[in-house]
Amino acid sequence: MSAPSGFSYTRRSDGTVLIVHRGRAAATLRGARAAKFLDEIAAGDEQLVMARWTGSYKFGNERQARRHPRNQGR
Repeated sequence: MSAPSGFSYTRRSDGTVLIVHRGRAAATLRGARAAKFLDEIAAGDEQLVMARWTGSYKFGNERQARRHPRNQGR
């Protein structure tokens, strides 16, 4: 499984945090959620934290799902 990439974030003057994934807005955090996010960013891998907060991360079952009969031919 590859590490998440393509994420960035911007802190605005009003305390809002905007998370962007590959040029598109993925999440907007305000208040206590924004503060908690910034604490996690300071303590860990930024890309992984942003992927978790936006829900854009792999769950580990992609290879198994690829072999499922309904996904054949995709």
